[in-house]
Amino acid sequence: MSKEEEFIHLIQENQGLIYKITLIYSKEKDEQDDLYQEIVYQTWKSFDQFKKASKPSTWIYRVGMNTAITHLNKSKKKPLMVSMDQTLFNYSEPLDSEKDEKIQWLYAQIRKLNLLDRGIMFLFLEGKNYEEIAQITGITTSNVGTRMSRIKQKLKSEASPKPTKVWN
Repeated sequence: MSKEEEFIHLIQENQGLIYKITLIYSKEKDEQDDLYQEIVYQTWKSFDQFKKASKPSTWIYRVGMNTAITHLNKSKKKPLMVSMDQTLFNYSEPLDSEKDEKIQWLYAQIRKLNLLDRGIMFLFLEGKNYEEIAQITGITTSNVGTRMSRIKQKLKSEASPKPTKVWN
C-alpha cells in the first residue's frame, strides 16, 4: 500500500473522530468544514513523523485537538487552502431527531468551556480513560481528574433550572 493510500485509509477510518472534534471547537458549518480540512492537512504534514508507537486514533486525537486549538488562536487571516480528495470529506454524523436537540445543547455547553477543558470533555465522551486523556493532552492523570470534576459540576449547574422568585 502506498503512503497516500495508507493515509486515505487512516482518515476514512477516523473521519467520525475528526468530525466530532470540529463540532466541539466550531459552531458554524463553514468553520467546521475549514477545521476538518485543516486537521486532515496537518495530519498529512505530520504523517511521516507518526511512529506507530501509539494507536492511530490516539495520534489523530492529538493532531486534531492541537490543530483545533491553534486554528482558534490564529488571527482572522484566511488559512491556506489546500485541495484534497473529496472522498476524505464525505462524512456526516447520523442523528435521530429526538436526540439531536440534546446533543446540540451538550455541544453548545462544551463550546463554552476553555480550549483544554473542551478537549478533555470530548475525549471523555469518546470513552477515553483518564490515563489516555492525560497522554493525549500532555497533562497529568490527577489534573485530568480534577478538571473532569470541575467540568461535570459546571455542566450540571448549566443544566439545572434557575430558581425563580415568587411574589405573594
